[in-house]
Amino acid sequence: MTRTAPSSPLHIGRRPLLMATALGWAASRAASAAPAAAPCHPASDWATFAARHIQRDGRVIDFHTPQQQSTSEGQSYSLFFALVHNDKPTFARVLAWTEANLAQGSLATDLPAWQWGKKADGGWGVLDANAASDADLWIAYALMEAGRLWNEPRYAKLGRSLLELVVRDEVVALPGLGRMLLPWPASVASGPLWRLNPSYMPLQLLRYFQQADPRGPWREVSDNTLRMLDAVAPKGFAPDWCAWSQTANAFVADPEKGAVGSYDAIRVYLWAGMLSPRAPERKALLQRLNGPRQLLAERHPMPESVDTATGAGRGTGPAGFGGALLPYLKAQELPEALATESARLPGGRAESSSSAAPTPPLPYYEQVLAVFGQAWLDGRYEFDRDGQLQTSWRLLCRSTRAA
Repeated sequence: MTRTAPSSPLHIGRRPLLMATALGWAASRAASAAPAAAPCHPASDWATFAARHIQRDGRVIDFHTPQQQSTSEGQSYSLFFALVHNDKPTFARVLAWTEANLAQGSLATDLPAWQWGKKADGGWGVLDANAASDADLWIAYALMEAGRLWNEPRYAKLGRSLLELVVRDEVVALPGLGRMLLPWPASVASGPLWRLNPSYMPLQLLRYFQQADPRGPWREVSDNTLRMLDAVAPKGFAPDWCAWSQTANAFVADPEKGAVGSYDAIRVYLWAGMLSPRAPERKALLQRLNGPRQLLAERHPMPESVDTATGAGRGTGPAGFGGALLPYLKAQELPEALATESARLPGGRAESSSSAAPTPPLPYYEQVLAVFGQAWLDGRYEFDRDGQLQTSWRLLCRSTRAA
């Protein structure tokens, strides 16, 4: 995404849910004397994304931008997806490119620049050196969990070092609120109005960092994130941006973007939907973010943008929004809406009939949302109560595993 920086079992789409797969396998095994092999997930969404957007050197490209840009966000998501799919070579390549090109050689000493691409003079390099805190959190998380899951201490150590930089440079005690994660380094931010991005703060990651760094600011940041989401979604819709006013001692509309919720905010529902059922804040958060639920339950489409102050929508959200909403709709127990949104994705039920022409690949960001949502729905990963990543590598097809 473009940053605004200072300066019952149900068959869904092209795949059955994990529950349906497991039940079918169990029945087959009971009917046969010979043990059956566990089914696998082809993970074609991840394979398609990697083939289209990840270069051999590990650079993740968004072709739909004039600069053919790469962002720290894109690098961070690809690290996470590679870990989810047990793809060690891709993880290593993406990490190497990120460190070399965005972090001056080391994520242990420098936060990554958020934007890299083609410059006005025709050369290639960093276009905006400011860091984006959401990418920094996802990179740190992917590294720390790769260290645990792959037994690679060097990854865990690097992730912890990066997290320390985040605490040092991007977490600030806001007057009247307390410690909060800024969207960028504190060196380029100032009050009395502090801009914030709700989609930058997945509660899974904040809870995970709280466990990994009990003396750090993460419990306070988590509590303030919940306080923020409760304040800025009066009609059940999250905004792309908001702000903390130390003058009013309250959350207010963003001074530049206003109260609109669109391409950034769609991730807020994605993160909320993927919270563990055992997470104590899940129920209240889903109730607060009930705007999409009400719309889709009444068979209205998710709008492309919403005025979060009034609930009025405009346009129709693209297919990638449906991918982001899959976990949310599962958590909100809306099977019909879940089936409808899944069918909108490439390869979904809508194009499975012989009369339907195959749809072209989704644009970069929409495809990211779809990989997140579909992989979770397929049971390839989940987050536990404390945000730890739970993978299902044994269910991955051999062809999608790392060599």
